[in-house]
Amino acid sequence: MKILNWLLVIAGICGLIGVRALEDTLFYDPFLGYFHEANKHIEFPAFEWGKLIGGHLFRFILNLLFSCLIIYGLFKNKQWTLQGAVMIVVVFAITLPIYLYCIHDKFEIGYLFSFYMRRFVIQPLIILLIVPMFYYRKQMMDKEGG
Repeated sequence: MKILNWLLVIAGICGLIGVRALEDTLFYDPFLGYFHEANKHIEFPAFEWGKLIGGHLFRFILNLLFSCLIIYGLFKNKQWTLQGAVMIVVVFAITLPIYLYCIHDKFEIGYLFSFYMRRFVIQPLIILLIVPMFYYRKQMMDKEGG
């Protein structure tokens, strides 16, 4: 792999780590402390819907950009990068409304269920599935072509 590809992958990984490390200062999310306590009996935090959704969208966009850097750096394929981005958007479009419903319901639907829905909203977990999937696809294409 060329040095530029590795730099893209490293930049993407560092970006994702940076988003996680700076989450307290970059994003409005009163549920960070709520879930960090790991105590479902703690008082439900006060929050503003607009700021919360805006913060999640901003975080999602950053995670999406850094994830796309990783995909492109690893596979050097614009079509696959676009496919990966679409998959990430689809997962976010499914999980965000579910998580927002959990918040509206004050996590009565289930503390752990809400916790994991939140993970899919704020963390780019889907990249852990996309990279091996594209790697397998590349191996199969190399096998067929060579």
